[in-house]
Amino acid sequence: MPPALFALTIAAYAIGTTEFVIVGLLPTVANDLHITLPLAGLIVSVYALGVTFGAPILTALTGRIERKPLLLGLMALFVLGNAMAALSPGYAPLLVARVLSAFAHGVFFSVGSTIAADLVPENRRASAIAMMFMGLTVAIVTGVPLGTFIGQTFGWRSTFAAVAVLGLVAFAGIAILLPATLKKAPPASLLDQVRVLGSGRLLMVFAMTALGYGGTFVTFTFLASILEEVTGFAASSVSLILVLYGVAIAIGNVVGGRLANRSPVKALTGLFMLQALVLVIFSFTAVSPWLTIPTLAALGFLSFANVPGLQLYVVELARQYRPAAVDVASALNIAAFNLGIAAGAWIGGLIVQSSLGLGATPWVGAILVAVALLLTLWSGALDRRSGSFVAQPAE
Repeated sequence: MPPALFALTIAAYAIGTTEFVIVGLLPTVANDLHITLPLAGLIVSVYALGVTFGAPILTALTGRIERKPLLLGLMALFVLGNAMAALSPGYAPLLVARVLSAFAHGVFFSVGSTIAADLVPENRRASAIAMMFMGLTVAIVTGVPLGTFIGQTFGWRSTFAAVAVLGLVAFAGIAILLPATLKKAPPASLLDQVRVLGSGRLLMVFAMTALGYGGTFVTFTFLASILEEVTGFAASSVSLILVLYGVAIAIGNVVGGRLANRSPVKALTGLFMLQALVLVIFSFTAVSPWLTIPTLAALGFLSFANVPGLQLYVVELARQYRPAAVDVASALNIAAFNLGIAAGAWIGGLIVQSSLGLGATPWVGAILVAVALLLTLWSGALDRRSGSFVAQPAE
């Protein structure tokens, strides 16, 4: 693999760390800023919404900019956002800083995938894209626990300062290693995106993505608080548990991809069913440290195992219903993942604030995943009725 690809991987690692590390730091941030847990949870929602709406709009607006200057600009914005977070004196400035980082996140992955593919021969494109996204997976396994440890030891602002430094390393790597002459794909207009949203079948899969992926975030957003307040773990143990959770996520992502290769609908049906079941089980096991660990390992495995299947299914349906906008449909599904994170974190905050409390977040998340399961079954039935991806006129 070319050295330039490693610069993209480092950038993906930094972005993945800043997105998810807040989960481990939520109780620390809430205590330091003297805000409630639901308000702290909005830090997760605001970031996800920034990716959801910023990515398609900014990708369309920046389509004419040369790729290398664009990536450098995005990493500069990312560094600025994290530096602002590190210096935030209060809640409102922290939210603004998170939105800036989110804007960089959305466009980076949209543009970075294309660049990674263009850096290698055609027969190695999938491997190049996978390597870039490996930075995101490794961030969940190592960056999030390490960032949580730093934040608990030196204060949460130190974590964002460390991520900003990591962003500077990625900026330097891109500046030095990325070729100046990169192919520029025709930019997707906002009108193309609106046309994709006009397909009922694709909207159904976007809903599956938001509910099935986002259901876990009703609980995951407040996982550190659950482990400390419900299960009884010491705050210092949370980062170690997040390592286990991250390893389970990485394994689930690989296994989920292999299952989805055979039949995305069958894979998603089984995965959503198990995911909802494990969330319900976690409602009962969260009070026991010994039972919580295996439950979280299972939940981590399942929570990201549906990602490859959802992405593949969107591409398959887009080829049938919107063949001229497959890339746009894929990008909008990424937005749906982040919309699910935002909604899950917001709903989780409402549950925490209500009389139900932290312990109810798993079974509420299970309800969202169960709705995704019903939509999957419905979509599969429509596929069988239409002859399983036999070309049909666009809706």
